[in-house]
Amino acid sequence: MMDSIKCAKQKIRMVISKSSVPEDLVHAENVLEWVLKLRSDANDALQIAALAHDIDRADERRKVQRYDFNDYNEFKAAHANNSAKILKEILHECHVKQSIIDEACQLVERHEFGGDQCSDLLKDADSISYFEVNMPLYFQREGYEETLKRCIWGYHRLSPKMKKICRNITYPQHSLTKILKETIEHQRR
Repeated sequence: MMDSIKCAKQKIRMVISKSSVPEDLVHAENVLEWVLKLRSDANDALQIAALAHDIDRADERRKVQRYDFNDYNEFKAAHANNSAKILKEILHECHVKQSIIDEACQLVERHEFGGDQCSDLLKDADSISYFEVNMPLYFQREGYEETLKRCIWGYHRLSPKMKKICRNITYPQHSLTKILKETIEHQRR
């Protein structure tokens, strides 16, 4: 019988693989990679949260819709809470220990805004992964202005250490490089 943590990670990956957002699975794996780069001894709860933090986007029937909110931060908070609810169901199905369920779901609930050492780390991993993995495809879908707004929001939430890493990201497309430069300049104002 598969152990509960392996079961959970497998189910999370399966759910995310069905997302209509093409970069979601790559982003989930990249966030996990960043979590492990930033904390090589990350526990099971943090690793599960890294994979599942955006899981609500993969469920078309249950996902939180941006257009339902006037405020972007309210949308992000609702998205995080919804992702935690979906994750909790998966973790119960896989018979994960309650303490891991509680910690992983709390991390997912806090991944957009942080608030403690582990959720701040997850927020950093999520944010840097947006710039590294998501931004090119986001740009294709949303265009220059929306991507710039999203980048400014995402860059603002990076820790100083991760802002330094972000400033060194390069893109083959000139327009993406221009957006990143504008984002950094906006922060300096």
